[in-house]
Amino acid sequence: MTLPFTPLYIDGKWRPSSTDVTFEVRNPSSGKVVGTAASASAEDCAAACTAAAQAFKTWEHTPLSVRRDVLLKAADILAGKKDDIIATVMEETASTEEWAWVNFVVAINQFRDVAAMTALLKGETSQSIIPGGQVFVQRRAIGVIFGIVPWNAPVTLAIRAVTVPIICGNTVILRTSELCPRTQAIVVEIMEEAGLPAGVLSCISTSREDAPGRTAEIIANPVVRKVNFTGSDVVGRVIAIEAAKYLKPCVLELGGKSPAVVLDDADIPRAARAIASSALLNSGQVCMSTERVIVQKGAADELLKHLGNLFRHVEAGDPEPGAAPRIGAMFNAASVKNAISMIKDAVDHGAEILAGNLESQGAIMQPHLLWKVKPGMRLWERESFAPVVVVNIVDTIEEAVELANNTDYSLAAGVWTRDVYKAFDISSRIRACMANINGPTIHAESMKDVGGLGYVLTAYDA
Repeated sequence: MTLPFTPLYIDGKWRPSSTDVTFEVRNPSSGKVVGTAASASAEDCAAACTAAAQAFKTWEHTPLSVRRDVLLKAADILAGKKDDIIATVMEETASTEEWAWVNFVVAINQFRDVAAMTALLKGETSQSIIPGGQVFVQRRAIGVIFGIVPWNAPVTLAIRAVTVPIICGNTVILRTSELCPRTQAIVVEIMEEAGLPAGVLSCISTSREDAPGRTAEIIANPVVRKVNFTGSDVVGRVIAIEAAKYLKPCVLELGGKSPAVVLDDADIPRAARAIASSALLNSGQVCMSTERVIVQKGAADELLKHLGNLFRHVEAGDPEPGAAPRIGAMFNAASVKNAISMIKDAVDHGAEILAGNLESQGAIMQPHLLWKVKPGMRLWERESFAPVVVVNIVDTIEEAVELANNTDYSLAAGVWTRDVYKAFDISSRIRACMANINGPTIHAESMKDVGGLGYVLTAYDA
């Protein structure tokens, strides 16, 4: 059986690397090679930059209705590729069918929602401070945008990286994840089929070894005006430093350590289900995953009982039809090793394991639930990106808010209470871009800002 090959897409043409270098794509669970992909050379990256800069000259002036229609057509095309999308996501990332399905369904609405942004691309006019003068303000495209996307939500994050800049009149160079180049190339194929002109979108894949060099070259290219990166804060810092050399702005979405605050009066069974789902979906490999639970003492025993039952009921492994509830593999064996190391460190400093056994098999890690995890422990401070939840018990609401804010991260949070006044008060005091009341942390409204409130220095960094 011939393995699928993912080429580069530059200036409207699919082609191999100019050096013919390729790399293997492996399923993280089985370790089997599921495809190969072109590894872009420096010449390929330069060609993508040139094509994007040339296309920008005309795309910037394309009527909004034309841009809108491309995305609406792309949504219709994607709707007919359900089986292909789900199969490819599962094959390349070892996700469950449910998570692959989420990527497919959300992606269709993404195209349509971004197409509707044309109604927001308006100018303004006002009187000038100079008597008799008039001021006109226009929204203008920046130019070539370099988008770097991860593997954990491969379809939706690729679409987010390309559609918003494109609808605003920019051109995009997309660098796919080396773990799922074929999945993300499907997004580019759909855009091409929908009528996107050559050069407006280019697609670059690179091997893990070549990625740092090629990324730096594209950032340094004078035609690239802005960098968009979704991934870890460690890599985000590297990207930001590289862009700062050339005074280029960045849009960085760098993960989370989402807290769920549960008060004494909360609906505990419902809260437990939401916490477990947001913690275990895609094996905890979502930027908005619930990683920290802060519960008032009066609700602690019941919540720990429900969470323990839920965590022990879910198994990690290769998803199989008809099997017990399962979560899929993690990023790789190194990710599992790091998460297990964080748990062991917490246990060494006084934490206790309520569910999980510290065992792993390759990239497979079972769900873990711990309590007595405190600030200063690595498991409290750092994103685990794993099916791991830590619980801390407090007496007062003030303590709960203080602990929720004791983190570097500020992406999402959850608040559980039957008191609507307390809910709004607490959610407004938690330092997070999104605070979902009586709902999972993994939820964001379409076309609303999804971002943090900036990096916060904690004692762990000092």
